Amino acid sequence: MLRNKLGIDDPVTLAHEEERLSKAAALALYGDGTLDALVPGSFAALQKIHVRLFGKIYSFAGEVRTVNLAKGGFRFASALYLRSAVRAVERMPQSTFDQIVEKYVEMNVAHPFREGNGRSGRIWLDHMLRRELRKTVDWSAISREDYLFAMERSPVRDLEIKGLLRGALSDRVDDVTLLARGIDASYAYEGYAAFRAADLLD
Repeated sequence: MLRNKLGIDDPVTLAHEEERLSKAAALALYGDGTLDALVPGSFAALQKIHVRLFGKIYSFAGEVRTVNLAKGGFRFASALYLRSAVRAVERMPQSTFDQIVEKYVEMNVAHPFREGNGRSGRIWLDHMLRRELRKTVDWSAISREDYLFAMERSPVRDLEIKGLLRGALSDRVDDVTLLARGIDASYAYEGYAAFRAADLLD
């Protein structure tokens, strides 16, 4: 279990509090002007998103990890070369849909943080799509199984994730209901489904 600022030593309680606090912060990000001030596709933007989601919970929020991570037999970028990997991803072009998704896939391979890469990374991706193409992702239109399988294959074959995301694009960038529904789906990919985002916004 990760050490946390909340003083919680029970993993189930921590998971619930992490979901409650970060999900509310995720929805608020879109309405308080924070995203508008960020440079889309930059690592600084991803760091600020991560801090906003997890800064009240973990002291490492926004900090580049110093430990190696693996998931399901796949090893993410080595901590030793992580900063150079992130800089390389940041320099990738992002003017088309394909370029944006390719950049997202590479940042996911980098996996720069100890925890919360998926949730913060999907907001980072959505931020690029909004600013570059005036589109948003309706994550609720993509099943958990399809998303996880496509992302698992994406480092060697990104056609699946591109197809899923293209099919879930919407021009309803100001629709709060769609946004909240999408955040709930994004969190469900990681197993967080105890709260509804719309119920958490003050």
